[in-house]
Amino acid sequence: ADAGYVVDNIFQSLLRIDFVTLKVVPVLAEERPLVETTPNNGLRISYTIRKEAQWDNGKPITAKDVEFTLKVIKNPLVKNESSKPYYDFITGFEFDKKDPRKFTLICNSIYILAETSSGDYGILPSYVYDPRGWMNDFTVEQLSSHDPSLVINKKIISFANDFNSEFRGRDPKLISGSGPYKLAEWKTGEHIRLEKKKNWWGENLHGTNCFFDAYPGTIVYQVINDAISAQVASKAGNIDVMFGIKTDDFMALQKSETAMKRLNFFTPISFSYSYLGINTKLPKFSSKKTRQALAYLTDAKGMLKYLMNGFGQRIVGPIHPSDTLNYNNELEPYDFSIEKAKEFLSKDGWSDSNGDGIIDKMINGKREEFTIRFTVNAGNDLRKMTALAFQEDALKVGIKVDVVLQDWSVYLEKEKHHDFELYFGAWISAPVPYDPMQIYHTSSANGGSNYTSFGDPASDSLIECIRKELDEKKRAVLYKRLQEILYDEVPYIYLWAPVERIVVNRKFEHPLISSERPGFWPASFH
Repeated sequence: ADAGYVVDNIFQSLLRIDFVTLKVVPVLAEERPLVETTPNNGLRISYTIRKEAQWDNGKPITAKDVEFTLKVIKNPLVKNESSKPYYDFITGFEFDKKDPRKFTLICNSIYILAETSSGDYGILPSYVYDPRGWMNDFTVEQLSSHDPSLVINKKIISFANDFNSEFRGRDPKLISGSGPYKLAEWKTGEHIRLEKKKNWWGENLHGTNCFFDAYPGTIVYQVINDAISAQVASKAGNIDVMFGIKTDDFMALQKSETAMKRLNFFTPISFSYSYLGINTKLPKFSSKKTRQALAYLTDAKGMLKYLMNGFGQRIVGPIHPSDTLNYNNELEPYDFSIEKAKEFLSKDGWSDSNGDGIIDKMINGKREEFTIRFTVNAGNDLRKMTALAFQEDALKVGIKVDVVLQDWSVYLEKEKHHDFELYFGAWISAPVPYDPMQIYHTSSANGGSNYTSFGDPASDSLIECIRKELDEKKRAVLYKRLQEILYDEVPYIYLWAPVERIVVNRKFEHPLISSERPGFWPASFH
């Protein structure tokens, strides 16, 4: 997510969600696209690129650049597995014969995120990212076919190796977009510095929407792993804006006279949610009764009160509670109950057969004691405290929990490869129709984000129906049914939707604060 916030200043997309209105607005596109259904239950989505839009070399941005970007996304060896499913529905590309700025995307199905997914990706200049023309020999249609021969094609391999390489993601000379800023410096573990371009093409469209407002000459993303150091730096005026502040620190800052004189405080609701993920493929977690018992063992209400200081709202599923049409209000969050946890565990065959204080059960012909490895990323005190609280309560029913702290990169890799038992996670959403495919469909268990391996043919079918249902009221029924299934099956123990905590130096008179993550748009600060 943090990488995305940096990238958003460098690259531009056809469309974006406006930080002020939370509505879709055109950026590189001249206007929102024309979306038409076809007789074969597909879509045609037609765009025109702004005539002012140009690359850093002064050449205009054309339909060829959009086509190239889609080919990059769809290259089977480019390491973007988590985002590929959002563009599967785009299966062809049609150029306008008269105008190089016009094009039509050919889509093989109706999709609830058709408009936003068709335009919300950073457009890449092919002259920078494919100077050898490796991708010229392929079409969007070919790359959408999932032809197995593509992965052994020499040009596909050559392009992917180059694009995936570390220097492509670090060397400022090799990173170029149409946005107002360019990468000037990246010191690992310290900061990333962006500098505003001279004579940026978007200056002439200032005021069109927030994505054409670029006031600061320099934006520095500073890495401070220690929360206390970050708090001190913010109070001293060494940091202009900080978000994701621990709730205790946020409240402490509000009690500081120095901080109150120097900082403004903001608490927009955040489009995100926190959860505990359970590896459902492990034999000890294969029964939903056991998973439900773990939900009853999780004192989410107490954690929200004492660890989050109330900065959040309990949830029952992945739909944000502010979405009153689709959120399932008929479901009540699992209440914290040691007795219910004991009851469900007993029903599922867990008991302390040898009197050692830890419950056990025969699994695949072998008696196994109930132990859980609860992994959290090192340096996140909230997650660590949540794990320790769960550890204490689990022991009351005879479950031994080992809390394991992992480096962030290791933590993420183990989630992707299902090498975990229980972990603390969070997902960021957006004010657009929710697509559960990437996180909850079985096809996303390998290469996608379905880390818990949730799902079966019935839930897959429901998700596929949701993705194609354009009628909001009919889709709401499907969303609520999916929430019921997730609530009953408990691949996730849903915790809360947080309220963001942001501080901004008072020297900025007009900071743009929003519910859209990360909660502010730094280019607008002035």
